[in-house]
Amino acid sequence: ICVIGSGYVGLVAAACFAEMGHRVICVDNDEVRVKLLQEGGVPIFEEHLPELLARHRDKGVVFTSDLGGAVESSEAIFIAVGTPQGESGAADLSYVEAVVSEIARSIRGYKVIVEKSTVPVYTNEWIRRVLHRHGVDPSSFHVVSNPEFLREGTAVCDFMHPDRIVVGVGDERSAALMRRIYEPL
Repeated sequence: ICVIGSGYVGLVAAACFAEMGHRVICVDNDEVRVKLLQEGGVPIFEEHLPELLARHRDKGVVFTSDLGGAVESSEAIFIAVGTPQGESGAADLSYVEAVVSEIARSIRGYKVIVEKSTVPVYTNEWIRRVLHRHGVDPSSFHVVSNPEFLREGTAVCDFMHPDRIVVGVGDERSAALMRRIYEPL
């Protein structure tokens, strides 16, 4: 599993996926943050997160700024980057677009691209168009929606003991992979 973004949602998802038994590559373009995480630091406060990261660092979860390498070696790519509100109140999808463009340059074989960031409805269609614009063969990916329902301070517990997991898929192949990923829960 590749988790892009070491902010709140991305870091919690990476640690929890590792706790569930998955091998996780957590990617961020901020070299200082990546170094901090590699050295055992935790850039956010979240109950249980330091313990999970300490238990799984360099075993179940690794931190890197090499997005291309992470995409190549992962079946599922979770996009968990910031989508700050713009001046009009709409989500700014520029970080999502930058990440999707980089993913497009790195796809070698079939990938499930999972949108985990807080985004408007139909963003998965927009992601497909960005991938097509970059010449990615439509048979080499599926885009899945998997919104997060985490509360700050209890995000690890919320992730590991959810009252629901919402996954929007349009095909059986990506549905099977998402079931396998979340099966431990």
